[in-house]
Order: sequence, then structure tokens, then C-alpha cells
Amino acid sequence: MPRSASLVVPSRPAAVVLAMAAPAALVVAATAPGAWIASPLLGLALLALVLLDALLAGRLSDLDFIAAPDAEVGQLARLQVRADFGSGWRSAVDCALAADSRLFDGGRTGFSLTRAADGSAQAEASFVPARRGTAKIDTLWLRWTGPLGLGARSIRQPLDHSVRVWPNIGAVRSPALQTFLRDAQLGLIARRLRGEGSQFEALTDYHPGMDRRRIDWKSSARHVHLFAKEYETERNNQIVFVIDCGQTMSEPIDGMPRVDRAVSAALATAYVALRTGDRAAIFGFAARPETMSPFICSAREFHRLQQAAAALDYRPQEANFTLAMATLTARLQRRSLVVVFSDFTDPTSAELMLESIGRLSRRHLVLFVTLEDAELADMAGAAPNDMQALAMAVTADSLLRQRELVRLRLRQAGADVLEAPYAQVGTRLIDAYFAIKRAGAIG
Repeated sequence: MPRSASLVVPSRPAAVVLAMAAPAALVVAATAPGAWIASPLLGLALLALVLLDALLAGRLSDLDFIAAPDAEVGQLARLQVRADFGSGWRSAVDCALAADSRLFDGGRTGFSLTRAADGSAQAEASFVPARRGTAKIDTLWLRWTGPLGLGARSIRQPLDHSVRVWPNIGAVRSPALQTFLRDAQLGLIARRLRGEGSQFEALTDYHPGMDRRRIDWKSSARHVHLFAKEYETERNNQIVFVIDCGQTMSEPIDGMPRVDRAVSAALATAYVALRTGDRAAIFGFAARPETMSPFICSAREFHRLQQAAAALDYRPQEANFTLAMATLTARLQRRSLVVVFSDFTDPTSAELMLESIGRLSRRHLVLFVTLEDAELADMAGAAPNDMQALAMAVTADSLLRQRELVRLRLRQAGADVLEAPYAQVGTRLIDAYFAIKRAGAIG
């Protein structure tokens, strides 16, 4: 890449030596005024050593920066820096990068390069993107120190590298989920689901151990033999994943915004739904509806759902449930499973949300998903060692009781409620989806 000219700078040890020499020069000037000339001479000698050491560090002949153009939020990503030098001797080579705060905490990171026998230096650094979106890596600084450690050369290299941070679909690639879906496709799990849906398949002989509610009494009386109804699990159902992108869901939980935790769980469940023959779409909203993808029918088009989820932005606004649910209801032409990802604090602030969910549940099956607030639970269960801890525990317990009241009112409004820790919400949601599908409650 094109390089800017290098600058000669003193190293930290040289600055420390100079700082320590200043008081000594004052003492010499006070005790032996005739020897004052020694102080500037020593300073010039140190400056000469810094300059000589920097020259001995050699010139930079080539600099390479490599970083993947795509990454996933919350997943480890890597970048590489390699520096080649024409000659010289170096005691250390350091690098610093400035980028969007989505990539590095505080927008900056630094690391040391490992020197090789051929005179080059290279390093591989890792980073974990904290938010979705397109993030730029703007500037690279490289500094290499001479053999004495007193003088160094440095360059400032502008970069024009962009990293697209996508939603995390690590759960989709997990071996456990792939094995589960492969077994289902071969029929190992499909046979277990057979007989638990709502679409009539056939009559079969009744065997001890079967659910007695499946007995077809009319056919059994007609043939003087017990027959049981066999059902087929429904397919081609519509599942809409509704994601709240407002300020409450933009707050982080264990270093990642709640909305990104929700997006990962939604995409994993959507992938399972597509593989089992259902249709999936993503709907995002904040103060107004943000986006709604078309219904995807095949796992081969799963990337379209990922792109729709990547377009969901973080909004510092209150979520408008009334407008969002009315818009969604107008777009859905048939009964669907609506999975709503959101959060709440108390019944008062959740009043409009409860009304909107109640209206939506009259026509559709609604599953409300929220992340468990582990911080509140920890504060409520902490030992009251002092008055502050006691006050925090009482407040946290009050908030947990209010959350429980909102969950109860959601169930009364006709919605199912799933609350789980962020690390388990994906698997719990998939289990809930299969339970709904086996019950045939969507169609």
C-alpha cells in the first residue's frame, strides 16, 4: 500500500532519561555554575543517540494490512499486519489502529508485531464486533524502535477498509442443530412428530400406550375393533419474527445489545422453520415500522432473512407498538405465528404494548420472547450487608414483581410468553416452535 514518510521520535525510555536528567542539570548549575555547559552537551549527546538509534532501526520497505470484509456481531474476527524492512536492527515493532467503535472498544486498539529472522515483523490480532453495520478502519500507526531502545521511527498510514458486521448465525452452523435437522430430514424425528399434528392423515390400529383421545369411536364401533386417528404435522405455516429496535432493546446485555441477541435467536429458529417446510419473515420496528421481508419458503434463500436482519438499526426511540402491530396485522392475510422480541420494565410503560398484543392475538398465535434480566435477579438475591445493598435488593425485587405482572397480563391477553437467559433463548425458542407445531395451533 502507498506509505507516508516516516518520522523520527524519541522512545519512552529516552523521554524518561531526559526527564531524570533535568533535575540533575539544575543541581549542577546551582552547585558548580562554571560547569553549566555540561548539561546542554549531555542533552545534545542524548539527542544524537536518539537520532542514531532511529537511523539504525532501518527503513520500512513494505506494509500489508489484511482484514476480512465481513464479520458477525459477537463473533471473533481477525486481522493481520505485516511489515518488511530493507535493513537495520530493531528491538520492537508496535502497531495501533483507529476504527469505528463497532469493532474496537473506544475506537482504538494496539498490539506488538513479532520479529522474524528475515527482518520482517508480523502479527495477527483479534477483535469482537459489538454492533451490526458497516464499520471503517481508518488509520494505521506503525512504530519500530532501534537496537538501543532510545530512538524510533513511526508512520501514520490512512486506510480505507470497511468491515460489514452481520447478525450472528453461529447457532445455525452449530453441529448439534445440523445433526438434529439432518435426522429430521431422514425421518428419524419426523416419525416421532407423526400423529401429533392437526391435519388428519389416516386410521391405524390402536395399541396399548397410545393416547385414548385419539380413538375414533365411530369407526371402532362400525368395525368392532379399536382404531386410532393419525395426524400429520402441519407444513407451510407462516412465522413472522417481530423485533423491537427501540432504545430498550438497544441496551447491552453482557457486551452485546439485546436486539442482536434477539436477531440471533430469530434467525436460528427461522432456519429451522424453513428446513421443516414453513415460511418465515422478519419485521422490525421502533418509532415506526422499519422493514418487513417477504416470506421466505426455502432454506436456500435464508441469506435474504439475514440481509433483512442486518438492515435493522439501533434506534434511540420509544417503540410504537400500536403502529407496528396495526401495520403487521394489515399485511398478514392468513393466521400466522407471530414471535415478538421486546422488553419491558413496569405495567405502566407496557400498557400500550399489552393492548396491541391483545388485538394481534385475536387473529394470530403470538409468542412473546424477552430476555431474562440476570442483573436484577443477582441484586434481588444479594445478601443485605449494608443499607445500600438492602435498598438495591428491595428495588430489584420490586422490579422483578412488576415484570412478572406484565408477563401475567400478556398471558391473559392471549399470548404465550417465553423468558430465558440470553445464552439459552435460541434453543428455548426452537423447542417452543416445535411444541406449537406438534400441537397444530398455528393453522
